[in-house]
Amino acid sequence: MTRTTWLIFIGCVLLQVHCAVRQVLKTHSGDPFDSLPKNFWYELSSPFTESYDDLTEPEPNTTPDPLPFFEDHSNSTNVTTQLGSSVFLHCKVHDLRDRTVSWVRRKDNEFHLLTFGLHTYSSDSRYSLNYLHPNDWRLHIQFANERDEGFYECQVSSHPPLVFYVLLNVVGNTSGVSASDYPSITYARVKFPKVEIVDERGDAIPDKFYKAGSTIELKCVVSQVPQPSSYVTWKHGQRMLNYDTSRGGISVKTDIQPGGAMSRLYIANANKQDSGNYTCSLADVASTTIAVHVLNGGLIKLAHIYYCKLNGTHKNRKNIQE
Repeated sequence: MTRTTWLIFIGCVLLQVHCAVRQVLKTHSGDPFDSLPKNFWYELSSPFTESYDDLTEPEPNTTPDPLPFFEDHSNSTNVTTQLGSSVFLHCKVHDLRDRTVSWVRRKDNEFHLLTFGLHTYSSDSRYSLNYLHPNDWRLHIQFANERDEGFYECQVSSHPPLVFYVLLNVVGNTSGVSASDYPSITYARVKFPKVEIVDERGDAIPDKFYKAGSTIELKCVVSQVPQPSSYVTWKHGQRMLNYDTSRGGISVKTDIQPGGAMSRLYIANANKQDSGNYTCSLADVASTTIAVHVLNGGLIKLAHIYYCKLNGTHKNRKNIQE
């Protein structure tokens, strides 16, 4: 091989090496992942894309809960009852959900909690919560009397709070409570029952005289009560006599009658200590008092003369037991 031939051969080898180096440098100068197949990333990413779609959180529901409201839109309900009977103050609430209903008594610019939810907090046992399904939160007042007159509020613990006003009005009480003071009121009109201690003729008497050693007998008549009740109590001063066993010889007999009751008090072998005021009461609603005088032999005649002169007649002689 001549010198010329070697030079040509070496030139060709160097040219091939140069081309190979340029090809390598061109490949590494760009993105090293360009040589991967075009569908490689699609096949690799498709499963993960589907998983991310499954984890997408739904949009929260921003619709607010409906507010509670009272069924009585007119805010005016008339209730008529009599003193001594039971009164229901109604409060019907719709869409209550997790709110709480309470009854509050407003008296002399003070608020007194009566009920909260289904629980009663009043110290007066005549008050109670009587819930009637499905939505009537009734305040029950037993033996209604003139002291129950005034404003009551049915309150719902919403935001803002809802209040339904109820005015309990007692006939004959002139306290001056005006229904126009509040926009929503319920009226309950109450009449008074009658309690009297009477003699054998049925006449009311303020005094009765007994001879020492005799039996005291007092008769109490309760009338004008719509619901018959035997809850009649007797007191001597501040001492309850219905269940008294300390003295002995005391008995009480009460009979229910149409529109009321009749109760008799018996005290055997009366003595001077039995003198004093005796009170007959229908629960905590109404009462009446009589003065009983236990006298010795000579004084009973003087009492008879004095009592007849005082009344100008002998018709009350039976009020003096000789």
